[in-house]
Amino acid sequence: MSEPTVWGVHMGWHVDNRPIDGGYVAIGWPGLGDIRAYPDREAFKVALAAQAAEGHAGAVPVQAGVLFRFTHEMKAGDIVVYPSKHDRMVNIGRFTGQTSYVEGDGDEYPNRREVEWLGHYPRNDFSQAALNEIGSYVTLFRIRRHAREILAKIGLIPAQGAPAVTADVADDTADDDAATGSVSRQAEETTADFVIRRIMADLSGYRFEELVAHVLECMGYTARVTPRSNDGGVDVIAHMDALGFQPPIVKVQCKRVTSQTGSPEVNQLLGTLGDGEFGLFVNLGSYSRSAVELERNRPKLRLINGEQFVELIQQHYGKLAPRYRSLIPLKLIYVPDLPQA
Repeated sequence: MSEPTVWGVHMGWHVDNRPIDGGYVAIGWPGLGDIRAYPDREAFKVALAAQAAEGHAGAVPVQAGVLFRFTHEMKAGDIVVYPSKHDRMVNIGRFTGQTSYVEGDGDEYPNRREVEWLGHYPRNDFSQAALNEIGSYVTLFRIRRHAREILAKIGLIPAQGAPAVTADVADDTADDDAATGSVSRQAEETTADFVIRRIMADLSGYRFEELVAHVLECMGYTARVTPRSNDGGVDVIAHMDALGFQPPIVKVQCKRVTSQTGSPEVNQLLGTLGDGEFGLFVNLGSYSRSAVELERNRPKLRLINGEQFVELIQQHYGKLAPRYRSLIPLKLIYVPDLPQA
């Protein structure tokens, strides 16, 4: 039996789990309306050309190809990979064949395909080469070189069959801005992947707590790691005055995990807080919706996920102790700062 086609879909910077909870993937172009009304690529090209801003006509063939594939080429049983940026998860599902259009609610992604989600995995579960491929520059694309790694992850082929690589065939040629934006985005994502992999491979849970404390010190706090046992859910205590007598006092819980942290663990930290004390939770993964709701409703709580922790390391890299710069060797580069799709 032949292996299913594997597609990749980017949905911009969704700030929540709507596509996961709703069982769909979606693309934009709300100005085109219901894209099921366009029968072929030429119809898409005509409609896009009428809307194209001056100087962006070169992007029309690429965009028409994306829209045509999404509407007419993807079929029930195909596999889809959606890397969600807000929580750094790789979501894998199967198309059911149903297409829909959401009208009138202001959604920037109104054209949808229904998906049965099969699994949600941290990025470090995949090879860096596979992550680079799913960071493609277009909204919708075929995953070819590392399709078998994806299929093995969800158990459709044996794991030992995953490394096989097929020919690298490009679906389209991107316009300059799209390709340049891809390089910038991929540089950022690859750096975050590298830093998190290094921490996971070389630091124990306690050593990770020490790193968090050190980063806080680089930010201007005085920080100390609590004893390894009987810490009551508090791993680091930080404060602005040298003796730690003056509020605010920041109690920090550190989890060296790339998976999702739920509200029970966050609530444990909240239970330790007294007057003039704030809670900070740091992990290398993401947080559940209920945990994020806790943060929104508790002004004394702050959640730092893996991507945000990497950003803090980058911002204060010059102040890091030599042992940490040796663990995480980085150098400053400049990449184009283009708007996110």
